[in-house]
Amino acid sequence: MKTNLRNLTAAQLAHFFQSIGLPAVRARHVFRWLFYPGNNDLSQMEVVKRDIRDTLAAQATISVLRPEQTETAKDGTIKFGFRLHDGVTIESVLIPGPKRHTLCVSSQAGCAMGCAFCLTGGMGLSRNLEPAEIVGQVMAVMEHMVARGVQRSTPRELINNLVFMGMGEPLANFEHLRTALAILTDPLGLEFTERRITVSTCGLVPRIKDLGATVKVNLAISLHAADDETRDRLMPVNRTYPVASLLNACREYPLAPGKVILIEYILFQGINDSPADARLLAERLRGIPCRINLMPFNESAAMPFRCPAPQVIKGFQSILRQAGFTTLIRNSRGGDISAACGQLASSLKPSQSHP
Repeated sequence: MKTNLRNLTAAQLAHFFQSIGLPAVRARHVFRWLFYPGNNDLSQMEVVKRDIRDTLAAQATISVLRPEQTETAKDGTIKFGFRLHDGVTIESVLIPGPKRHTLCVSSQAGCAMGCAFCLTGGMGLSRNLEPAEIVGQVMAVMEHMVARGVQRSTPRELINNLVFMGMGEPLANFEHLRTALAILTDPLGLEFTERRITVSTCGLVPRIKDLGATVKVNLAISLHAADDETRDRLMPVNRTYPVASLLNACREYPLAPGKVILIEYILFQGINDSPADARLLAERLRGIPCRINLMPFNESAAMPFRCPAPQVIKGFQSILRQAGFTTLIRNSRGGDISAACGQLASSLKPSQSHP
């Protein structure tokens, strides 16, 4: 089987060159070419001599992601549906702002975490994404933007921030995530700085420690409840890693000066939205440098939960602010095309060649 070059970091690519008798010094030129949006045909790679291209063509390949479907919401959010080589489908979401674009990236096809409020979890897990499939989402969206007339001085400036909040639990695909992050942050690759990348987790405590020891990206915690009984009901992962162990991992997570952990808290009517819930949340988070994002639940006919009234949400925020926490209310984007938080469940029809 040929090696997919887009699964390799710069160091891994140099090692691969050596293994097939090519000068490792040429790998850096090929790596830069591989991760420049629009470069999708090895035969057109002119940064190395033809004999190197021919050797690579015989031993290796590159995968290319192209959206099979795009949908644009009323607020400008764009959802991309991708079909992978084996027929598995994933989605990514581009969220435009006045001065920046944020891309929500998937790390798995489906999800095994089974959170009660998440449509992606209802799909179950098909498989982990390879590094090339993770990075490929970023490159495909960049190519989409360029094709539609978006102009920036460098490809990296097309997308300002990457958030791993799409399909799947990123830390359950840790090794491939780590490789993808190395490619995304490599100055020869897509050149994202670590501060522009956020990885969200439902609470895989050992992998939070591994992430902090590997890279210094931003960490987001999908908390949604401050007591174990409620969180057990909402998020099965809590039965393995309860609230106390999760928040201890947050306290130990290495943060650069001025950095905070993002606490994500979806509000469900009558479940986790009371003043007592807000006071308990403030108590449990004390001592953790953090910012709290309150997210009103995105209602769906497929889910039994409801969104609290606006005054309840504002009251919850007020309690947290009075306790000294920076607390924002975040209304998810793209709800009318099922692109909002918890709504990603691929709408692509099954491929005839991959039933």
